[in-house]
Amino acid sequence: MTSALPAAAGCGKVGAMPTRLLLTLFLFLAPAALAAQEAVTFETGEATVVSADGTRHEFTVELALTGEQMARGLMFREELAPDSGMLFVFPAQRVASFWMRNTLIPLDMLFIARDGRIVRVAERTTPMSDQGVSSRRPVIAVLELAGGTAARLGIAAGDRVESPALP
Repeated sequence: MTSALPAAAGCGKVGAMPTRLLLTLFLFLAPAALAAQEAVTFETGEATVVSADGTRHEFTVELALTGEQMARGLMFREELAPDSGMLFVFPAQRVASFWMRNTLIPLDMLFIARDGRIVRVAERTTPMSDQGVSSRRPVIAVLELAGGTAARLGIAAGDRVESPALP
């Protein structure tokens, strides 16, 4: 919209009124859109990744259980604590694909099968990317952690995720 304003402003009085009206509407509606984004709330829970050697890594997670929560995810966050994350739990098993639009920080995505096993780890996903990151096989949940967490803790496919939120 900003790039269209200079051209419209040069159109004289006929073009100026719609531009002013559009700008007024934008300025009026933008705070409402931001408030709607902020209105999405998440319950918190616990998730533990149990490595193949039995090491337990505990995380406090926000639970994304509804479509609205899943659509919002970790967008617009500027940081994520090393011991926190977001757990997306699907109503049914499916091949899941995520993008990083409006996600400002890199994330590690742990794709979780029905039995709790991690079937894929997508490490350090690219912030603000529209490129899909797929589970490549059916999963029941995805645990998103701060980028680099999987490498730092040695989390890999085959490890198990435990959480009361998982079916």
